[in-house]
Amino acid sequence: MPWINACSANDIKTEDVIRFDHGGRTYAIYRNHLDEVFCTDGLCTHEAVHLADGLVVENSISCPKHSSIFDFTNGEVETPPACENLHTYSTRVENGRILIEI
Repeated sequence: MPWINACSANDIKTEDVIRFDHGGRTYAIYRNHLDEVFCTDGLCTHEAVHLADGLVVENSISCPKHSSIFDFTNGEVETPPACENLHTYSTRVENGRILIEI
């Protein structure tokens, strides 16, 4: 799978998330409390709401609509009503840019 240059590492603050659209799909890119970056599908698996509008705390994202919580390091649902995990994507920082393998 190709590595895609998604954004500048400076575009995401600590414990924040941004939306990234590519190839007709939406992704969410996160920076946790330890300054690590991660990427998942950008829509909640419950009702397809954009996760980039949610709240990041440490390694979790809370959906802004029904408050499902996901661990964005592995995509697992932590709190319903969502019951399907998010797909995660390999992510790395190179030369100040965030790259995602999609």
